Amino acid sequence: MPNSFDHAGTWALAQVSAEGGPTVPALVAHDRALDLSDRPELGSPRSTADILARWDELEPVLAALAADTAAAWQPLSGFHVHSPVEPRQIFQCAANYRTHVIDLVAAHHDGSDGRSVEEVRAEAAAHMDERLAFPPFVFTGLPSAICGPYDDVVLPADGEQPDWELELAAVIGRPTRRVSAEDALECVAGWVIVNDLTLRERVIRRDAGALGMDWLASKNAPTFLPTGPLLVPRSAVPDPSDLRITLRLNGDVMQDESTKDLIFDTAAIIAHCSKVATLLPGDLVLTGSPAGNGLAHGRLLRAGDRMDCSITGLGAQSNVCVEEAC
Repeated sequence: MPNSFDHAGTWALAQVSAEGGPTVPALVAHDRALDLSDRPELGSPRSTADILARWDELEPVLAALAADTAAAWQPLSGFHVHSPVEPRQIFQCAANYRTHVIDLVAAHHDGSDGRSVEEVRAEAAAHMDERLAFPPFVFTGLPSAICGPYDDVVLPADGEQPDWELELAAVIGRPTRRVSAEDALECVAGWVIVNDLTLRERVIRRDAGALGMDWLASKNAPTFLPTGPLLVPRSAVPDPSDLRITLRLNGDVMQDESTKDLIFDTAAIIAHCSKVATLLPGDLVLTGSPAGNGLAHGRLLRAGDRMDCSITGLGAQSNVCVEEAC
């Protein structure tokens, strides 16, 4: 398991609290943290949202602070680490890794149509290139589902098939509307790890016919979006096209794939979202999850499970699953 705070570049952002104290934005340099809430050169921000609202102006100030050895740095191990972002909007791209989509189609196939699993997988693979002629499939999530990178994940008492979906997420750094794919990454402040948990049995509404997917019920339980630990600036990871996404369940590797397997790349997803809505500073744009989800493994989440998750250059998170108290 990688060091939780081993990040690309010289600095990153977090939100932390000391025991009994308020949550504050912090500059992180690997294993050290600097409280930013009393820094007048940053406007004494109360959260990373205040920093992201002025990202283009404040990023060079943060870089200069990271080099200040005389600042009041403290060991990061002495803090509780929260989600590094508080988005107003969450955009979630579905079925966006080739192998993952093929695995899901095969897992849902019951054989009643006479096709073999091999035929189903081949047809799904052929469909991947056809999808590029259409926009990405994106839905919106609720900020209330977010929890911290080391918080417990609460499995709903009435849930039957809780599953993991580790994802790379872009954090928006400026108001963005109708940006082109060529310019879309210029609107990104940085990157963060998000585990987009799902109740599989609630994704498809069998009673709804053409109304299709029920993303509200399947995706938005409290703690179903562990986020963090760090917001790593885009300047440290300028190209997200080959980052390794790894999830271990109780020590066993379940997901281990590169973002090279994306159907729509990060820029295309952001461009599409910006044609539909105005993206705001601090918003999250999730890019989809690679192969290796629990449904494909035949092993879904249960109380006591520990998920250890990492993405190249972004640190690592670890969450234990617990039963919902009724």
